[in-house]
Order: sequence, then C-alpha cells, then structure tokens
Amino acid sequence: MSDSRPVLVSGVKPTGDLHIGNYFGAMRQFVELTKTGKYRPFIFIADYHALNSIQDAEEMRRRTREIVMAYLAIGLDPREVVFFKQSDVPAHTELCWIFDTITTMPCLMRAHAYKDAEAKNKELNVGTFNYPMLMAADILMYDAAIVPVGADQKQHIEYARDTAEKFNRVFKTDVFKLPEAYIMSDVAVVPGTDGQKMSKSYGNVIPLFASRDELAKAVMSIVTDSSGERPENVYEIHKLVRSEQELETIYNEHRGNYKVLKELLIEDLDRYLAPMRATYEELQQDAGLVNDVLARGKQEARAISEQKMEQVRKAIGVA
Repeated sequence: MSDSRPVLVSGVKPTGDLHIGNYFGAMRQFVELTKTGKYRPFIFIADYHALNSIQDAEEMRRRTREIVMAYLAIGLDPREVVFFKQSDVPAHTELCWIFDTITTMPCLMRAHAYKDAEAKNKELNVGTFNYPMLMAADILMYDAAIVPVGADQKQHIEYARDTAEKFNRVFKTDVFKLPEAYIMSDVAVVPGTDGQKMSKSYGNVIPLFASRDELAKAVMSIVTDSSGERPENVYEIHKLVRSEQELETIYNEHRGNYKVLKELLIEDLDRYLAPMRATYEELQQDAGLVNDVLARGKQEARAISEQKMEQVRKAIGVA
C-alpha cells in the first residue's frame, strides 16, 4: 500500500561538532515534527553540500557517522523516516545538472552565500555558487510538500519553487510539485558560555553529548554579571530544561549565589542529556546499525528518485 501522506524533506550537513544550541535551537523541534505522523519524512546527510568545506575523506566519513548517530540518539526513528546519504543517490547530481541548463547566472548571484562572499571580497568555489540548484534537486526529487527551515533559510525554498515552475513551463509538463517552507517558529536562540549566540566558531559551546565532567567545566565557565539579581546567561540555558515557574523559586532562593545556581544547572542538564548521551555511546559501539540504517534509506531513496528521473528524462527528451 502506497504512503499518501505529504512528504517532508530535510538535509543535514555533516559539519561541526553538535552542541546544545543545535539541539534546542532546531534538532529537537525537527524530530518532534517527524514524530507527528502527519508527514512522510525524507532526511538526508548532505555530504555533497559539505564537500564545499570538508576536503578530507576520513573527516567526511567520521562526521557523517556522527550526525547519523546524533539524530538516532535524540529520537529519530529509522523505521518511520527514509534516512540516507545524498551521495548514495546519484539522481541528485543528475537533476542538479539538468536544472543548471535552465538557470541563469544572475539568478544564482542573488543567493545569500554569493552576496555574502562578494561583500567580503572572498573567493567562492563553483559548488558554493551553485548550491541552490543542488538543493532544489534535493527538495524536488521527492515531491516535498514541506521543508522545515529557519526564517533565514527561506530563500532556499524560493529557489526550489522557482526552479520547479520554470522546468514545468519550459518542458510543458507537470513533473514537479511546488514545496512550501515550514518555518519553525519556536526555534530557540541559545546563548553560549560568553553570552553570544552559541556557536562553534565563537568557542562558547556546551557539547550535546558531553560527559558530566565536560558539562561541568563548560557550565562553570559561563560568564556572569555580578551586578544583576540573577546570572542571565545561566538562567537562559536553565529554562531550556526547567519551567520558568520552577526556576523562579530556585533563583529567588539562591539569589546572588551564582556557584550554586551553576551547580544546579549542571545537575539539570546532565539529567536531561544523559539518556541521549547513553544512546549515542551505544551507537558508537555498534557500527553495523548505522550502516544498516543508511543501506535501507539508500535503497528506498534510490527507488523513488529513479521513478522521478524517468519522468524528468522523458520530459527533456533523453528517454
């Protein structure tokens, strides 16, 4: 029996070590969205996109495994999700090339990555310049109804919609459906240990799968302002794992005692993250499980992508 639910598509680049900002900022909401049962989810490791910044084979393999283990550890169910590597489905790059042939340079020059590089006078490789077309292929291949993104990524979906419309118009067909951006409105901006947005590039992160000792070290390094009634940076992270009603009592009781409040945050973070950390550590010991998940996803994604590409090849006249 075919699955008639609308399709959800998302790609995850295997770049950078995951931290609690990634989890509370988007990963948690994304996993919850896939669990609703409303959508048929396709989630891929965007390793060809990552190739623009990772040019080391061992690092690519390691980070790919890490991101798969991370999503499984936080609750992604591979029985409910088609989870695969972009590079395992050759149709993505084939479709990208076809889209290239109907896409103009000025169109791609409107992309945020290009404009940002131009503003900073940075040299841009062709892969980064062209990434909107590969992303359009990623999305349109599976007839995505929705694509969960942050508000700053809405342009990616606009490129996919414009490309679908142009292809259908140029080749007088209805091969591609137009996807909608699903803006996750409850995405949290998690402060780092220095009060700025948590980011690996700022060196202010609390690792998602940190040991208790690593958690303690990171939390104790959180910058506090001794002039305030409560340490705001500590409080902003604390409310991710406790209700503000509970915290009001705790922070009033220990007003001005920042060391105790940090120790309480360590306890609460460790309690919250420990089950995910344990699952992640189990997965590290079970290399076969990750391989099996990706093998199943590869088989299903390839079958679906080939059906779509048969339609595409007929539409453009090569089949």
